[in-house]
Amino acid sequence: MKTPEALIRKYNVPAPRYTSYPTVPCWENEIIKKDHWLDIVNTTFEESNEKEGISLYIHLPFCESLCTYCGCNTRITKNHKVEKTYSEALVNEWGIYLNRFSGKPQIRELHLGGGTPTFFSPENLKDLLTRILKNTDYHPDFEFSFEGHPNNTSAEHLRVLYDLGFSRVSFGIQDFDEKVQKTINRLQTYEKVVEVTHLARSIGYESVNYDLIYGLPYQSPETIRSTIEKVAQLMPDRIAFYSYAHVPWIKPGQRSYTSADLPDNEAKRALYELGKSLLVELGYFDIGMDHFSLPHDPLYKAFVEKSLHRNFMGYTTGQTELLLGLGASSISDAKYAYGQNIKLVETYQKAVNEGNNAVFRGHIMTEEDLLIRQSILDIACRGALYWEKELMEKMDGKIRVELINLLKDGLIDVDSRSLHVTPLGQAFIRNICMAFDKRKRDQESGGKKQFSKAI
Repeated sequence: MKTPEALIRKYNVPAPRYTSYPTVPCWENEIIKKDHWLDIVNTTFEESNEKEGISLYIHLPFCESLCTYCGCNTRITKNHKVEKTYSEALVNEWGIYLNRFSGKPQIRELHLGGGTPTFFSPENLKDLLTRILKNTDYHPDFEFSFEGHPNNTSAEHLRVLYDLGFSRVSFGIQDFDEKVQKTINRLQTYEKVVEVTHLARSIGYESVNYDLIYGLPYQSPETIRSTIEKVAQLMPDRIAFYSYAHVPWIKPGQRSYTSADLPDNEAKRALYELGKSLLVELGYFDIGMDHFSLPHDPLYKAFVEKSLHRNFMGYTTGQTELLLGLGASSISDAKYAYGQNIKLVETYQKAVNEGNNAVFRGHIMTEEDLLIRQSILDIACRGALYWEKELMEKMDGKIRVELINLLKDGLIDVDSRSLHVTPLGQAFIRNICMAFDKRKRDQESGGKKQFSKAI
């Protein structure tokens, strides 16, 4: 078995985060006409709405300043007049789906992402969500969540959203070190995070998540330790401990610093191992790809009960087969097809306001795609895969070679019935999932950079 250092060198290669299969760069990018897309959406709706409900993701792309580490689709502006025109477009897009549905939708999950959702005033958020939820039912197990910036999430934001059914909030912390914060242009004090966390809990939010990132410029074991010591004073219910994705060829804002300012591969891995060990000491459980949870949180309970699901919103506690993304750049998963909305805000608004299709590219799933997607989901969410005849028939020689290598390196255990991720392999789940990624292998050519490194 190779040493951990040797494994890092071997497996620290560009790899997807597997919020979908095929991953977006590997879509066939079909132009899906409006009626065809709505037919696919309604088919999935009819199959799943009564049983499990549907999920909604609403992308609110506006930010007042650019956080240079960020890989999201954002629009930087201080003009808050954009809130109402953008909200109107979101309502119009949702209306296109409502008019096609064969019944009244049950909302199981609703997530506000961005950008900065709390860029919007509490009044405008209330108006938007009231209109979105007007002609829907809440699923009995509904869970509503939003991403909040500690600097501009007010008591009124928290109360308005709580009254609409929101019970989870995620705060982007990244790192508490001042030098790191200045470099990535994400300044927020520890005192502000304390204030907004206590406020959320006093209002009644059941789950508070912190996003932390390792591998940022000027991070060190000391900054990671200091950040987690501060986190320990607040004990958020969940923590997402992400690897920084340095992709300046995609996000030019990351060119404000260079790779020389970043920890090298082994140092970055050491930051993760340190952070993970400190979180485990505090009582957090490693539940999967980048995520940690306290045992009382529903995410941990779903992990134990083998009911975790993963989609474009990350890990979720319940599976829905229909996830609709509203807003510029949002991605929808209709089980039999993926679709991504127009990225440019103005073009998106014009399309939906005229009643046209916001989806500008997509991917129609094949039977093989559906089979491989489920296999990758089983590995990412349950750490295990049970061999099915159909999967065995689709496993070409390249997949088998990859599995043999993973087995030799101690990252998986395999027998005649199943594959299980080992404790050592837990940190290499992206690589294990990638062994089954036929689309990625088929499209690799020309050395094009598409993904951040796995570690």
